Formats: sequence, structure tokens, C-alpha cells
Amino acid sequence: MSSPHIPDPTTDLEGDSLGGPPSGRPVGRDGARVDIEEKRAWYLDGILALFFALALLGVASWQIILASIALDAGAGGGWRMSLGIVVFLLATVIFSSLTIISPGDTKVVQFFGRYIGTIRRAGLLMTVPFTTKKKVSVKVRNFETNELKVNDADGNPVNIAAIVVWQVADTAKSVFAVEKYDEFVAVQSESALRHVATTHPYDYAGPGEESLRGSTELVARELADEVAARIAIAGLEVVETRISSLAYAPEIAQAMLQRQQASAIIAAREKIVEGAVSMVENALERLEENDVVSLDEERKAAMVSNLLVVLTSESRVTPVINTGSLYT
Repeated sequence: MSSPHIPDPTTDLEGDSLGGPPSGRPVGRDGARVDIEEKRAWYLDGILALFFALALLGVASWQIILASIALDAGAGGGWRMSLGIVVFLLATVIFSSLTIISPGDTKVVQFFGRYIGTIRRAGLLMTVPFTTKKKVSVKVRNFETNELKVNDADGNPVNIAAIVVWQVADTAKSVFAVEKYDEFVAVQSESALRHVATTHPYDYAGPGEESLRGSTELVARELADEVAARIAIAGLEVVETRISSLAYAPEIAQAMLQRQQASAIIAAREKIVEGAVSMVENALERLEENDVVSLDEERKAAMVSNLLVVLTSESRVTPVINTGSLYT
């Protein structure tokens, strides 16, 4: 039995009483909404900034060297030392603003704890100095849930697992709305899989119902919608979901296998009987149309009985030639 759901006090769960998914907007413990959405951070091409910083570093080093020589010679040079230090600090500021971003990655930029934007452009870039830059990958990832043991809509225990393909859509929410968004995806995916599995029977669905085994595409779409609604708060989106494993639990697998075998045998026998009746009808119609033989009702009944025995028997039938008459 799954553990009861405990709402997270840091999230807005309005709408849960109506059976809908969480609204997905983070809220503080005092009830105030915290709207965190991705925005573009300021940046420039970092190549020119790098060369400029190196040039400043060279100028600073040269001025400091000249100041040291002048001071040793007793010719002053304090202003050169001050200029060199200022230029060196300016070069340090520029170096602190440089960042490298690989394709498929982004950088979430914070200035003394405050979110100022996200950089999605790849390459060497210059942004606001003295900022922390957290790398967030926006590449497509896949996650396979553990094989879960749940009860289907009929109460039968089944083992089920799924593959969830997802990616980061909003880098700000993925960093600030949840603690670890990859673990968040794993937990929410398994929770959604449990919920979807309990709303459908494994097999033998009634009229208007969809089964887990017979409607895997529909179940996969429902799972995708369920997972997407649960992880939207973290700025994540679902690309695709697929059922990777589905079977009855071992304790009832043998009984259900016998049930499936019995159903298959019944269906096969129904098909055989339907075909045999159709063949007998065609035989009688052709005999009457071609006037091959004139049969009364008793002879027709005997012929139908013999043909049905021959056509529906599982073992090979040995014919018996009757040289007498049906009538005494």
C-alpha cells in the first residue's frame, strides 16, 4: 500500500481538493507567492573582453615594474604604483565576468544571491562581474522508474515500470523551486505511474474501459500528462513516456496465465464452430442447388452431425461407411 501524500508547505496546492493537479507556483511559508521565471541575463562576446583584460593585465604589470624601479632609485613613482593596482583590479573584475558555456548547457547567473538571469548562448561570454554562475543542462534526458508493484483497477497486483524522457524548460524554476530537480523527477514519475496503473485494469477491460496491456499508447499519454503536471513546478517538461515493463505479480501470474489460456481456448473453439457451421451451410446449399441428392430433415440432421464432428474434432476422425439405410 502506498504511503499517504503529504503536501509540501513550500508549494501552492490549490485545486487539489477538486482532484486537479497542483497549480505549480512556489509560495513562501508566510503564504506570499514567489514568482520565479527564467529571464535573459546581460552578456557580451567574451573574446574581446578576454583580450582587453589581458591587455590591462600587461599594462598593470608594466606600471608596477616601472614604479618599483622608480622607488628603488628614489625618483618617486607612487602614482605609477597606484595606476598599476587600479588597472590590475579592473582586469580582475573583467576576468570575474567571463564564463564558458558548452552547447546544450546554460548558466544561471546570481549577483550576491539575487537571480539576475540565464545565459543560453554557447561560447566564451562576458556577463555581470562578481556573479556566481550555476551550470544547468537543457539536454534531453531519460529516466526509467523502478519496477513498481501496484494493484490495478480490479485489485490484481501487477509489476509495472516506465521510461520518462524529459528536459529542463525553465532553468530558474529548476534551480530555485526545488532542491534537486533530477531526484524530483524520479519521485514524481513513480508517483504518477502508481496513480495511472490503479485507474486501469491489467486486462479484460469492460465496455468503454482501456486496459494496461491492450492500450499502452493511451496509458503512456495519460502518464505523460500526469508526470508533466507534477513536475511543472520545477520548470521541467516531459518529451515522451513509454511503458517498459508490465506483468502480473508472481503470486498470481500462474492463475492469470491459466485464465488467459482458457480464454484463448474458448475464443479458438468459437472460431472453429463458427467456421464449421458456415461450411455445413454452404455444403447443404450447394447440394440442394445442384440437385445432387434429395435430403429430408432427418438425413440433413445426420449429415450436419457428421460434418460438425469431423470439422470440430481435435483428433483425426476415422470415417465409418454406412452401407445400410437410415430407415428400418
